[in-house]
Amino acid sequence: MHMTLIYPSWRKLERQTEFHLPPHGPVVFAAEVPPEVTLTFVDDNLQEIDTDDRPDLVALSVMLTAQLPRAFEIAARYREKGVPVLFGGIAVMLHAEEVSLHADSVFLGEVEGRFGGVLADFQAGRLRPVYDYMGDPPDIAAVGTARREILDRDLYRYRGVQMLDLVHASRGCKFNCFPCCTGFLGGRRFRPRPIDAVVAELEAIPNNRLFVVDNSLAQDRQWLVDLFTAMAPLKKKWVSHPILDDDQILRLAADAGSWYVYQAIFDTSDVIRRRVERLKDHGIGVEGTIILGTDDQDEDFIKRLVDFLLEIGLNVAEFTILTPFPHSPIRAQFEQEGRILSNHWADYTADRVVFEPKQMTPEKLQELFYYAWDTFYAGSGYQLKMGELFKQVIEREMADGTYRRYDPRTRRGFAKGKREP
Repeated sequence: MHMTLIYPSWRKLERQTEFHLPPHGPVVFAAEVPPEVTLTFVDDNLQEIDTDDRPDLVALSVMLTAQLPRAFEIAARYREKGVPVLFGGIAVMLHAEEVSLHADSVFLGEVEGRFGGVLADFQAGRLRPVYDYMGDPPDIAAVGTARREILDRDLYRYRGVQMLDLVHASRGCKFNCFPCCTGFLGGRRFRPRPIDAVVAELEAIPNNRLFVVDNSLAQDRQWLVDLFTAMAPLKKKWVSHPILDDDQILRLAADAGSWYVYQAIFDTSDVIRRRVERLKDHGIGVEGTIILGTDDQDEDFIKRLVDFLLEIGLNVAEFTILTPFPHSPIRAQFEQEGRILSNHWADYTADRVVFEPKQMTPEKLQELFYYAWDTFYAGSGYQLKMGELFKQVIEREMADGTYRRYDPRTRRGFAKGKREP
């Protein structure tokens, strides 16, 4: 049996330098595909889809709402040829009813331990329209090492630098932040993977630089102590979402290779100032994630917030426009208030205004989005600021002997000062 797995493309965040990380959803899914199935993976962002391809089954892994229009195009192309199409992924769970109109089958929920049954149904000619496992997550211990060998790693370089590999150490999130869909998708119960399983996966990843994509590293203090202690000997360098604001935890995180943190910044308070300072005091860089357009923001607030980011010496900032994704708390509020302006999913890239702001016009909010990017990066562009973060990690890697240069002739890495055999 031959299956083609496709990751659809989407328009990237305006103003941000375009780069491509190795996708996480497809490699997690691929780990559940039996070895007797011939699997071809295509990242539509970077690779051409073979229009003459006639696999037995096409699987579309759709993470983002903004990928849906392209996913529907791809599905239509294959279904016109009589090739059945299966959809799965985060965006599919958020848009299940709409997706089902474009699919032969829709998989909802986490895949571990379940895909074998889907394949058995397919091979028996009884593929079901919907496989719904929402609210019924598998045992977290069933999550194994992602199947990254399906990736063409050379595609995921930026100016010769290998992009970060994605990995997760837990699922679920006990927080219910207003713009986030995680409570609906993965549940509000924190589900940590066994630490030995996480370490085994980290050891299996050839890349030294990682993105730990857990929704939050601030949910269980003792688990963080155990996790970071176990990670330290690996000497990996990693990026993550917020880490528990605790001096011991931050020290352990730094020792375990924390490189920089995506830190939500929503006001100009001393609390935020001290949090950024503590991260930097531990040698951890900070990329601020700033949502523009919340109901408490007016034009003056946004301009003062940008000034504050410059004042506190933020390493990098990523500005986005509040986007009411389906099944997020803010979506329910805006629907009740009649403030949704567009359900054109291609615009749900977090750089377009798709709702009615409370304290300004949609046009003014769009203008302030550009103002924030242009003002913060006026002295040095995004590439230069990110380059400084990479310089810092290279210095750390050189100090602990893990730095590997890339040889474009052989497409292999080699340690500084010597070539690999």
